Amino acid sequence: MRALRVSGGRAAVQDVAPPVADGDALVRVTISGICNTDLELMRGYAGFEGTIGHEFVGVVEDPGGGAVPRGARVVGEINAGCGTCARCASGDSRHCPARTVLGIVGRDGAHAELLRLPARNLLRVPDAVPDHRAVFAEPLAAACSVLECLPPVAGVRVAIVGDGKLGVLVSQVLAVAGARVVLFGKHAEKMRIAGARGIETVAVADVKAHARTFPITVEASGAEAGFAAALELLEPQGTLVLKSTFHGAASIDTARIVVDEIRITGSRCGRLAPALELLAKNAVDVEGLISETLPLARGEEALALAARPGVLKVLLTPS
Repeated sequence: MRALRVSGGRAAVQDVAPPVADGDALVRVTISGICNTDLELMRGYAGFEGTIGHEFVGVVEDPGGGAVPRGARVVGEINAGCGTCARCASGDSRHCPARTVLGIVGRDGAHAELLRLPARNLLRVPDAVPDHRAVFAEPLAAACSVLECLPPVAGVRVAIVGDGKLGVLVSQVLAVAGARVVLFGKHAEKMRIAGARGIETVAVADVKAHARTFPITVEASGAEAGFAAALELLEPQGTLVLKSTFHGAASIDTARIVVDEIRITGSRCGRLAPALELLAKNAVDVEGLISETLPLARGEEALALAARPGVLKVLLTPS
């Protein structure tokens, strides 16, 4: 089968042996989405080599002994835990110490014709949600996970820094939860997607005019400058949620954090069920984030396109 793989800082579509189930379920991928994490993996993030991709929709080819039958349309939780540790026993494998992560840590990913995941990781896609929307389940779940880090946000002013795919999704999720969201970004065409949902948007160049006025900020730009902007927007004793990953180190103003008693929390993967519910209700706009759909055979071109400024979501189809 064909797969988009990274090795030594380069990406290429290669012919590889299909995965063997070995107790897992096998899923035939119908569509996958390129994420900024894929681009960072190509640059060396996490030291991963293999098939990248963790956003997907597919059809079950081998149920792997699970409850989801052959032929069902599914998405999948990307963290594959050991199934026996305390964290897995609690029903949350996101921090299992022995976990693999689809297309990121120790497990080949979704930019391929077939993938394997534990059967317990699969969730059926509601009939009303087409593939091109369902492929956003994983990034939307990551946006929803911000709510796990915070007290109830209804009526609370929240600043989002970064108008990329993740920032726009986070802004919509928080707005649905009742927060008074302001999205800070650089690109008018991207901020219009959030604006169409009634979300206030501000140029990130105007951060200083809003300094220390938000009890909560979310950094979703994936850049060191975004971290600094999110910190500047926070009022004393505020909470900063770090939502994006990037390869490299960032300098931190620790004096500001200590003196103003700032709380910083990381937020990574979310659960897919709440994201599927939002998609089924059409509560968020994801179609507006799609820039291009290309065949997997053009995977290298798709990665280059996804890395270009102004481009949002690039999707891949196996055929």
